[in-house]
Order: sequence, then structure tokens, then C-alpha cells
Amino acid sequence: MTRSIRLVGVSKTKNGNKILDNVTLTIPSGEFFALLGPSGCGKTTLLRLIAGLESVDAGKIYLGEVDITHMPVHKRKINIVFQNYALFPHLDVYDNIAYSLSITGMHEDEIDRRVFKLLKAFHLDKLVDKKPSELSGGQQQRVAIARAIINEPEVLLLDEPLAALDYKLREKMLIELIELQDKLLTTFVYVTHDQFEALTVADHMCIMDPEGGIAQFGTPKQIYEFPDSTFVAKFVGNTNLFHGRLGKKGDATLFHASDLGTFTVECTPQKLELIESDNAIMSIRPEKIFISKKSVENFSNTLKGIVNSIVYTGRSTLYEVLLKNGKKIQVFEQNEEHFPQVNIDYDDEVFLSWQKENVVMLKE
Repeated sequence: MTRSIRLVGVSKTKNGNKILDNVTLTIPSGEFFALLGPSGCGKTTLLRLIAGLESVDAGKIYLGEVDITHMPVHKRKINIVFQNYALFPHLDVYDNIAYSLSITGMHEDEIDRRVFKLLKAFHLDKLVDKKPSELSGGQQQRVAIARAIINEPEVLLLDEPLAALDYKLREKMLIELIELQDKLLTTFVYVTHDQFEALTVADHMCIMDPEGGIAQFGTPKQIYEFPDSTFVAKFVGNTNLFHGRLGKKGDATLFHASDLGTFTVECTPQKLELIESDNAIMSIRPEKIFISKKSVENFSNTLKGIVNSIVYTGRSTLYEVLLKNGKKIQVFEQNEEHFPQVNIDYDDEVFLSWQKENVVMLKE
């Protein structure tokens, strides 16, 4: 059985500083949910409130329809995996995993059955006698997760569990976590400040702002493609922002950017209040821009600039292009060919083109 988590008006203050400010949020049942935000925005505090390790100053927390706001930790059916894994250093792998069952007085045969089932599933069966100090970071993480799920919690909280791992191992463990959640169908709440991790694992995600509030909730695609604010647009991925104002000409929506000219954009009904506003912002992701040494037809918008820097990353190349008004714009180009027909070099004049559909209009 798995249930949703619902927070209603949750606030928390520490040492006179407001950590969480009137947070209302529903974490869907049985999903892999990501909490993403900058350091100090209250992600870990929110996790600890859900787990019952800290108490709320105001608001309610529900597990399904049950109010667990003041319920003791051991009655919540919620487990947590900490960033440092918090394994018992004096216990071997078997005893670390079995610990929560052992203290309940469960029969040894049933403990054995459950532990060895997880040891096999997590590829830890050959490490059963090892102490945590003898394990790699990835192995320690698997032990910590196995220990957290052995008593079949309804919700598993993961507090930046991959932070201590190197890049290649993080990628591998992300895939393993996704596969594990698919098998268990347990509600996973995954806290991270790493946008790549959140976009990779989440069914839904929540972006927290620096003041401890909710900046945006949605699927990874909704949040990346249609950010609600400049904070979300800049925090989740890279983007180019242009300041100006919106206007109408017949059926077309136009964006007038100071010192750069006028561009054709699409404006959703929700953003129509920005029309004729002096503080509209046009956001365009670097990968939505086509870069070329020759002018290309069939694009809604085109700018010219001079290549200022080039960063080759293997899978793609990041160009920084200097525009006539002194602003720099970033462009990602996928490296699809070993030897592209037209090589772009430093100080080249280039054309930057994009479709109006790929623009997102934002408020200041």
C-alpha cells in the first residue's frame, strides 16, 4: 500500500529565520517525486518534517487522509535515506539491513527471508559480512536503501543520496533508483539541488524558491519547457533572457527588445496581461537556437553576432555569441557529425535563428 503526502500551510522557523513559508503541496501516491531548489531553501527541513524528525510551527501534514502532523516517527510508515547514509559502522551488511526488523522482535526466519531477498535484489549477497568501511560509495548507498525499505514503508524519503558519488556512479545509481521505484511502487520523495538528477528521475517535481516557498509544481517537461518565472527558467537549465515589452500587430504578437529590434513570439492566454507592459521578458533556451555562418530561411527570428567563446563538451558544443548591444547569448549545438561541413570558429560572424513557438514570455 502506498499513499500520497499532503502539506497544508506548513511553516518552519529556526533561530529567528523563516525556513519554510506557508508551503502547500501534494506529493502524488506511488510516484517518484523530486524536490529541487538552491542550497538553504528548506528542502531537507521539509523532508525532516514529513519524517517527523522535526515539528512544524504551523500547518498540517497528511499521509493519505491521515493527519500525521504530530504522530511519532515510528508510527508514520515513512523512512529516510540520509546524504551520508548513516549506516551503523560496527554492524555488517546483513545486520544493518535487518536492524529495523530485529528491534521489533520478528522471527529470525522471516528476517532472514526478507534480508536475503533484498541482498540478492541489490547485488549485495557477496558482501553480507562486510562492514560499511569496506564498501564503495555505491554499495553503501544500496545498503542504506535496502535498510530503509525492508519494513515496507509507504513513503521513502531520499536526502541528496548521490551527492557523495562521482559522476559516472551517480548516473548508474539514478537508473537503479528509477528501476527500484518502478518495482516497489512506493512513493519516493527525492531531495536534490542537481537539476539533471531531478529531471531524470521525477514523475512530478517541485521547485522551491530561496525564501522557502513553492516556485513551481509540474512534470519535468512542463517546468523545463514552460517555466513560470525567471527564477525557474534560470535555475532549471540554462536560458537566455531579453528585456523589453510586448505589443500586437494584427494577429501577431511582437516583442520589442531594446537595442536589438523586434521579434515574433507566441504569448499564451495566461500571459496576455504582459501586452504593452514595460517589463516583459523573453526566454529562449540555448538548444532552441540554430547557429550558422549563413542566413537561414524559415525561422521566425534571426540575430547576428560574433562568436566570443566555444566550449566542446563531447555530446554538444556551447557557443557564447556577442550581440551588437554588448549582450552575450548562449547556444547549444548537438554534435551529430564527426566533421561538420561548416566549422564555426572564434570571432566568426554568425546568424542565430529560432522559431516563435520556442519562446517563453515571463514577468520580471
